[in-house]
Amino acid sequence: MKGSKSITYIGLAVISGLGVLMALTNPDRAAYETYAARRLADYIKDEVCPQVPNIFGIALQRNCNDLVDSSSPVIQGIVANNTKRQNFILFSIYTTDLAVGGAIPSYRFQTVGAMQNFFTYSAQKQ
Repeated sequence: MKGSKSITYIGLAVISGLGVLMALTNPDRAAYETYAARRLADYIKDEVCPQVPNIFGIALQRNCNDLVDSSSPVIQGIVANNTKRQNFILFSIYTTDLAVGGAIPSYRFQTVGAMQNFFTYSAQKQ
């Protein structure tokens, strides 16, 4: 009887400690905005820059990565203005809706943040 109570108390202490650790390391909105802006910039450099049509000029193709890097504060502002956070104390869920308009499709990204890490679990073209 005493052994099972000890195991129960140890289990509760471990679960409580994990809960406290998760609550203390739940990343804030600013950390998410930095993460999302960096991921978006990387995506643009890897997927969009190589496909810039020649009608915009060779110079734009060559300088696309530099343009993206210099636009980092603007990208972070766009992410900030289009993100909703649901804070569940132990973790947070971030939903970012990016829509440029016109012929360019819009996207919805859903990311969970926990223990100072982020995992984007959904990226849907709208």
